[in-house]
Amino acid sequence: MDAEGTSRTPLHVVTDWPGYWPNGPEVVQLLVEAGADLDAVLDGGSSPETPLHWAASSDDVEVAAALIDAGANIEAPGASIAGGGPIDDAVGYGFWHVARLLVARGARVDSLWQAAALGQTDRVEQLLDGAQQDELDEALWQACHGGQRRTAEYLLGKGANIDAVPGYSSESALDIAASLGTRRDMMITWLRELGATSTRELPPG
Repeated sequence: MDAEGTSRTPLHVVTDWPGYWPNGPEVVQLLVEAGADLDAVLDGGSSPETPLHWAASSDDVEVAAALIDAGANIEAPGASIAGGGPIDDAVGYGFWHVARLLVARGARVDSLWQAAALGQTDRVEQLLDGAQQDELDEALWQACHGGQRRTAEYLLGKGANIDAVPGYSSESALDIAASLGTRRDMMITWLRELGATSTRELPPG
């Protein structure tokens, strides 16, 4: 039992933030061979997350792969973001290595915001039917979060508001694009050309 009243399993320990603990995949294998429950949930925490959720929340792709290889439930509910499977955490926190691993291993992409963040424009089109304006706006924001310009362009064409800020964030699409890696400058330039605004001061460019 942790000081904060939560009870972690050994697999939660090896997948705990910030991840990438020494010999993580090998430790996972040893624990599984010793009978560890791959889908045990965190007891007493705010979200009943499994070890795979925790690996997704630190982008520890090797440990996530080891858990999946051992039989972890790729669709186990309980994510701290949106309450769904590990893909909710991976996409929501912007941990793209595990997000793409999960998709490659068969994780469902059932939410408009997930599909947009992953640049799955065909899936976005399928999920648009009946979407409310706030869902459309969130999808555009998430496309910018994931650096998915073509998907963002598609959503703009469907009426998404480029300056809308999701209720769970204080950042605009332009702000979240500034957190990208190699695609940062291209996304920022494109958004600025469209007149997107920032909720905070960004470097000139």
